[in-house]
Parts: sequence; structure tokens; C-alpha cells
Amino acid sequence: MEVEVKLRLPNSESHQKLSNILSPFHTQTLIQENIFFDTPTSHLASNLAILRLRFYNQDSHCTLTLKSKPTLANGISRIEEQEEPVDPLLGRMCVAEPRRLWALERSKIMMRVAEEFRVGGDDDDDGLVCLGGFKNVRQVFDWRGLKLEVDESVFEFGICYEIECESEVPEEVQRLIEELLIGHGIDFCYSESNKFAVFLSGKLP
Repeated sequence: MEVEVKLRLPNSESHQKLSNILSPFHTQTLIQENIFFDTPTSHLASNLAILRLRFYNQDSHCTLTLKSKPTLANGISRIEEQEEPVDPLLGRMCVAEPRRLWALERSKIMMRVAEEFRVGGDDDDDGLVCLGGFKNVRQVFDWRGLKLEVDESVFEFGICYEIECESEVPEEVQRLIEELLIGHGIDFCYSESNKFAVFLSGKLP
């Protein structure tokens, strides 16, 4: 179970101001490309599941992720997550031909997709199709012992900004982040939907 604090920033000015404040704590910047898959009838999404390939820093590495049973309330997200490494070249082949996902060797994720969610292989109705996706620039900061991730997510229909922080004590972490933002006059609100939901909606939150 992944538990995260998720706070939305209203605009690029707030994002830049926060980035400047946190700059002494910067550890890395990741360029992420997120590509999603589902059946033509949206079977996974209708069962609250997300199947994603994520490419990092111009294909330096790639992961396959299955997320399920999400909840998001008061800026705290809880979701079941399973992740596996995938060769980036093979990942790109899967984007071009989603049926290749079934050929991933020893993939427990694809076994779950088939067995738990009852998604088939190459059948026109039950096979997987590529939905497309979005790019994300993630700045990572080591602040007060926390791993803060400040995201700039670039969709075809606009850009949104978000702070994420995974923690086993999310309420306490949320309070610390809110104090940081309020103390520097940075507006924010609780995220009401995850990035995949924003992508599917075709509009910014």
C-alpha cells in the first residue's frame, strides 16, 4: 500500500517559488514519461486499476506498474501498487504493440491483469490498447528527513503542479508541508484526483 500526501499548487509562479525555497535540499530531477494501457472497453479503469509504463530520463530505465483500489481524501492518497523493471527498448516495443506486454517474462503484474482483472491477450474486446499519456518533470528534495517530490505534469490540454510525499504518518507530514507553504505565502489545495484521472478527463482540475 502506497500512502502519499498530495497537495495541488495553483500555477507556475507558486511552483517556481516553492522550487526556489527548496533548492538547497534538491537531490535530483527526473524526466518521466507515463504511458497507460487498458482494454477498448476501459475494463481496468472500471475496476479501479491502472496499468502504466514509465520511462525515465530519455529511456535510462523503465518500470511497469499496476495500481489498484485508490482512495484520495483530504489530500492523502492510499493505493495498492506493484512495480517491476522493464528493459526500456522492450517497453517502447510494448507502447507500439501493446500485445507484447503479455510476452514479458515472469511478469507477476501481467499475471494479475489476466487472473485478477480477467483481461485477455489478443482478443479485440479483452486485449490491451495504448491510451497515450503525459510527461512529468519531478524535482526531488530531501527536506527535514522527508522526500518531497514537486511535479510539473504536462498534458496535451495544459500543465498542473503538485507536491507529493510518501509517508507512513501522512497526517503529520501533511501538517509540516502545509506549514512550509503557509509560512512562505504559497497557495495550495488538496488534490482531489490523481494524475491518471486528470489525464482521462481531458481537462485540468
